[in-house]
Amino acid sequence: MPAITPLQLRLARTALRLGVRELADAAGVSPTTVMRFESERTGMQTGTLAKIEATLADRGVLFVPAEPGATATIRLKD
Repeated sequence: MPAITPLQLRLARTALRLGVRELADAAGVSPTTVMRFESERTGMQTGTLAKIEATLADRGVLFVPAEPGATATIRLKD
């Protein structure tokens, strides 16, 4: 499974109405790590990104990979 993108992370947080600190606390990571990744200033270690992705998936986020010529996005489970 490909890693999520900074845009997908921002979209997921917004859709769930989670602040950076709320997501970071729920995933057990630093808020600074989330902010830097979302702003595309730095990458993220695979394990850290997996924690964030799992936290969001547990809350109903489905990560939709990019189709050719399109941008990766998210959906919420029904």
